[in-house]
Amino acid sequence: MLRPYRLLAAVPHASNLMAFSLLGRLHMPALAMVLAFLVVDWTGSYAIGGVIGMTVTAGQAIAGPLRGRAADRSSAPKLLVLTGLGSGLGMAALVLVTRWVEPSQWWLILPVAVLTGLSHPPITQVGRAIWPRLTDGPAREAAFAVEATMQELLFVVAPMLATFVVAIWGPAVAMLACAAWAALGAVIFAAALVRAGLREAPGEGASGARGAGSLFRVRGFTSLLMFYALLVGGLISMDLVLVGWARERGAPELAGLLAMVWAVGSLTGGLVSGGFAARPRLWLRVLLSALGMAALVPVLPPIADPGSPWLVGVILLVGGTAIAPTLAACNGRIADLAPAARRSEAFGWLASATTLGGALASPLAGWMLDLSGPAAAAAIAAGLAFLGFGFVVHHSARASRAPRESEQTAIT
Repeated sequence: MLRPYRLLAAVPHASNLMAFSLLGRLHMPALAMVLAFLVVDWTGSYAIGGVIGMTVTAGQAIAGPLRGRAADRSSAPKLLVLTGLGSGLGMAALVLVTRWVEPSQWWLILPVAVLTGLSHPPITQVGRAIWPRLTDGPAREAAFAVEATMQELLFVVAPMLATFVVAIWGPAVAMLACAAWAALGAVIFAAALVRAGLREAPGEGASGARGAGSLFRVRGFTSLLMFYALLVGGLISMDLVLVGWARERGAPELAGLLAMVWAVGSLTGGLVSGGFAARPRLWLRVLLSALGMAALVPVLPPIADPGSPWLVGVILLVGGTAIAPTLAACNGRIADLAPAARRSEAFGWLASATTLGGALASPLAGWMLDLSGPAAAAAIAAGLAFLGFGFVVHHSARASRAPRESEQTAIT
């Protein structure tokens, strides 16, 4: 079972690249929370905080495929350094605006927010696109499993660290810390790429990447993006379900505890699945993820009132074991579909799909929480995951037809 991990560890520079890729993203899960604290302290309005946060997110969504394409066509280390410094300066500028501008003129921060989002360094895209260049087979699948699993850990650790800094030193210091880490993390990862001999653009080079046409013409690519958006939308909606249920019980800290239990389940599942040498069956992992979310519906109010935290925790722990394996399998499938010279761009589109899924699902889950309670919102989250399962089945059916069509064409 440990053979894939041993193969991965034998790849030169693999441990450094994995570690510095993940460390370079440490500030990312905390940015939205820190920005909300900063803006609410400045304006006293959560609505304005949401608008500014959405503006930064929109810039990041636009930058995802653009920065990925640039990494495919030019030096990724140089791009990481430039965008990392730009992102750090943008976050520092957000702090300065809140100090120099009156809250009544809050809209003046929006151009800075857009530029900050557009400067988002493509660490995630590049960090995923390098593995097909370095290895293949079980070692590559293990790399994607470790990456997906450790990213889950980042989403637990980073907000906790950010909350600690906000509580002790305030949101301005927390934002400046994110700014410093954005620049430093990008530089460190860029240095790791240079040491690993990954300074130049991959595959076919700049001209090949430019002439390959749209990735959306690649069979199955759009289906995978739609699936990813729906699954992530369901996961984000489930986070809101936990927050809403915990607040109804008068124990808001319960949401963080249950989210941690869910993350532990995902971490466990990711590490175990990464040890399997067989090619992952994406459809099965998606189905298990959807069933794990659906299992929460009957144990939440108003179906089960008030609901048992112990029972909810057990379901989250067991159901969570499918999350990281599912994300890892999707990353591997994207790497298979995308041409060698377009993988960073492909993962950039995947990041944008993640952003879109969360942006569309969060209001829907919130509306269902207000209208019918946590059980209905959990049903929406599970429904999104099942809808994503439909896209995966569609993708698998088209992929299985492709070899048969090729054989028929060859015969005729």
